[in-house]
Amino acid sequence: MTNSAHPHGRHRAPLPPAQMPTAGVASRTLHHPTPQAVAAPPTSSGHRAAESAAKPAKQRDAFFDNAKYLAIVLVAMAHAWEPLTDHSRTAEALYMTVYTFHMPAFILISGYFSRSFDMRADRLKRLVTGVAVPYVIFEVAYTLFKRWADDDPGQPISLLDPWYLTWFLVALFVWRLTVPLWKIVRWPVPLALAIAMLAVISPDIGDDLDLQRVLQFMPFFVLGLFMKPEHFQLVRRREVRLLSVPVFAAAVLLAYWAAPRMTSVWFYRRDSAQELGVPWWVGIVMTLALFGCSVVLTACFFAWVPRRRMWFTVLGAGTLYGYLLHGFLAKGSRFWGWFEDCEWLHKPFGELFVTAVAATVVTLLCTPPVQRMFRFAMEPKMEWAFKRDAAQLARERARST
Repeated sequence: MTNSAHPHGRHRAPLPPAQMPTAGVASRTLHHPTPQAVAAPPTSSGHRAAESAAKPAKQRDAFFDNAKYLAIVLVAMAHAWEPLTDHSRTAEALYMTVYTFHMPAFILISGYFSRSFDMRADRLKRLVTGVAVPYVIFEVAYTLFKRWADDDPGQPISLLDPWYLTWFLVALFVWRLTVPLWKIVRWPVPLALAIAMLAVISPDIGDDLDLQRVLQFMPFFVLGLFMKPEHFQLVRRREVRLLSVPVFAAAVLLAYWAAPRMTSVWFYRRDSAQELGVPWWVGIVMTLALFGCSVVLTACFFAWVPRRRMWFTVLGAGTLYGYLLHGFLAKGSRFWGWFEDCEWLHKPFGELFVTAVAATVVTLLCTPPVQRMFRFAMEPKMEWAFKRDAAQLARERARST
């Protein structure tokens, strides 16, 4: 792990959820298959597979795709603002405000769509192909990129020490494996918060798998895991939308005041209190305070997410692509000294230009053509690596008849 005094080091905090199930499917249906579905013979399964193939596929929920797209745009914009924060208090205030909620929003959505996860074979396969394999591919790719772009041939490849954006894939893998445990405990969110507080006062956790981030961000995943559709309906009410405007304004003003008085490293949740040079109890206070602020601003963010289909709704399915791919440009701009060589980027017009470029680039990286181009790395099928189960054999028989 990089030194806490250098927020632009090896680890960064932004990221977007991994591959998700269709938003419109009810949690109860996903969790509890009918007894007939469990006990039916292969021939019956084949008929059901053929019938389900004939039915129209359930449509994705436009609200969640819109939320994911808007959040990934904020991630890219925040990364573009990062080099500007040393010379602009306004950029630092906006940076801190966005970092308060964009990552929690992604994680909360990830938890919401992980409600159906269990140890069933097909879901474990998707976890491996949609999270673990992309982690390995991009961890190697980012390391090789750093060796070339930063002229650092000694940069090691380490699957235990996530570099830059890949930490989110490690965290998502761990969080989803723990879903069955959270479903059986009595007070899941308070327990997750207690674990986060213990993590922030535990400097010996170390860098392996970026466990500080895994544990400190975990309460948002657990919160999303137990949210229901009516909770999202509640924050989308008109009065909540109107109230969110002064709340966001107050958050920006508070961040503007706090910018010269505190370090933004707290928002990355990658270090313990002792590593940040403060007493252990400050870590506990900051964990609770940041959790409360993040939940409030995340609710305000959801309040303004459109619920109908927009021109960018289709891009919500490709946010993982935009998340992982834009990191090469974000890091490359630092390695190649673009912000140091171009002083005009630190002026108001330059800051607006950088913001627009970041939003445009990440939008393009979420488009279907880019998804098709990089699907081999993001969503590999890897049928050769897994045994075929009875249901899969039944589907193959149904297709062949």
